[in-house]
Amino acid sequence: MAQTTPEATNPRFFGRIFRLPPFAQPSQRVLEALRELGRPGGLMDARDPLHEGPIRLITNPELSPNNVDNPFHTAGTTFLGQFIDHDFTFDLNSRLGVPTEPETSPNTRVPTLSLDSVYGGGPGANPELFDPGDRVKFRVESGGVFEDLPRRSDRVAIIADPRNDENMMIAGLQVAFLLAHNRAVDEARARGVPSNQVYNEAKRLVTWHYQWIIVNEFLPQIIGFGLTQDILRHGRRHYRPAPGQHFMPVEFQGAVYRFGHSMVRPSYRANLAGDNGNPFFGFIFDPAGQGQSGPVDLRGRARARRRFIGWQTFFDFGDGQVRPNKRIDTRISTALFNLPLQTIATGDPPTALPQRNLLRYVTWSLPSGQAIARAMGIPVLGADSFPELRQFNVGFDASTPLWYYILKEAQVLGDGLTLSGIGARIVGEVFIGLLQLDPTSYLVAQPTWRPTFPRRAADRFTMVDLLTYARVDPASRRQ
Repeated sequence: MAQTTPEATNPRFFGRIFRLPPFAQPSQRVLEALRELGRPGGLMDARDPLHEGPIRLITNPELSPNNVDNPFHTAGTTFLGQFIDHDFTFDLNSRLGVPTEPETSPNTRVPTLSLDSVYGGGPGANPELFDPGDRVKFRVESGGVFEDLPRRSDRVAIIADPRNDENMMIAGLQVAFLLAHNRAVDEARARGVPSNQVYNEAKRLVTWHYQWIIVNEFLPQIIGFGLTQDILRHGRRHYRPAPGQHFMPVEFQGAVYRFGHSMVRPSYRANLAGDNGNPFFGFIFDPAGQGQSGPVDLRGRARARRRFIGWQTFFDFGDGQVRPNKRIDTRISTALFNLPLQTIATGDPPTALPQRNLLRYVTWSLPSGQAIARAMGIPVLGADSFPELRQFNVGFDASTPLWYYILKEAQVLGDGLTLSGIGARIVGEVFIGLLQLDPTSYLVAQPTWRPTFPRRAADRFTMVDLLTYARVDPASRRQ
């Protein structure tokens, strides 16, 4: 068994689960091979026929034979995962491809599932996030037809984490949580909660419902119900920091949790009737949208009447409108190989998302997938599972970059429907560990707690229920 989290760690900095040698030495040949592996048109590019347009690519999935739909996930799973990522990890200091010790690199998010990206420092530390007329409620503005994030005159969103305006879907989730909090404030007041406790009570309730969704809906979708329950009941084997020393591991932040990039579709239907009464379809990113006031794509940092999310495309409201995301495999949607610079926190290239992900292995000196599998006592995918990597002549088939390894693991062992093997175990242990190491989480503070917001089924509470509570659901909008 590997040595895991063997020394004192600091929640304000990144750290390691495994003390293992890096997958490769950071030579120029290795850097060039990583760039080649993740380049536009390269091995990982699904080569979606973008010329077919955003409508046909979502309504005719057979046009993308290399980028197969996942019938067991809805399109919203992807963006809920992105929203969660922004809640507990944000690296602004390390440089791509430049070796950095994680323990010296600050994590500018709090590594707990506490909606840090929504609440920031609260009304005292971040008054700009809150309504001047009601200091315990968030500011919410209108984008024309429906709600929008509050924005400066240059359209930059006034939110705790700027990444939650990278695309329309993540911005829509951010607004939904703002509105859920504001409704929880109203209900706390109606119950007679003392005025000096209203904000904290509303925050606690929204956060616990969010945590409940992660444990009971999101994790079972991406790692399976059985493994989720196994970790909850029998404990964590590898991610085991001491209380008060919980940290964000680079194996998770820099590699494994980036599995979600494989689930992104090239295009989406943003809403059913926002474009002059017609559906608004768009690529997630399209170079043609650069500089447009109402972009043709679904990038963030813009405001126009059609730019709102009809959530029936993304979560299952039972009306037959929901669409799936993509399977977890080594093929990435072509639209992600040319990101707008505004979506990159540092504002610098490369703009191909797979290249950026792969260069992070050198940044963090990450071990190979095979080394971690051996350390975890999990069956190893050998070199014969990666014949396509031999062309790079740097040994990637036998010592595979961790992100590529867990994508192939999901593809081979889980048919791309869920993570498998080391990917599933690391994701599950980090999520559950961060909750178990947070004394304010519902798992610790009140493990018998059950959701109190209205829900469709008595025995479950889901994102559909949260969106309905926030009144951004199709019925509330009559769309």
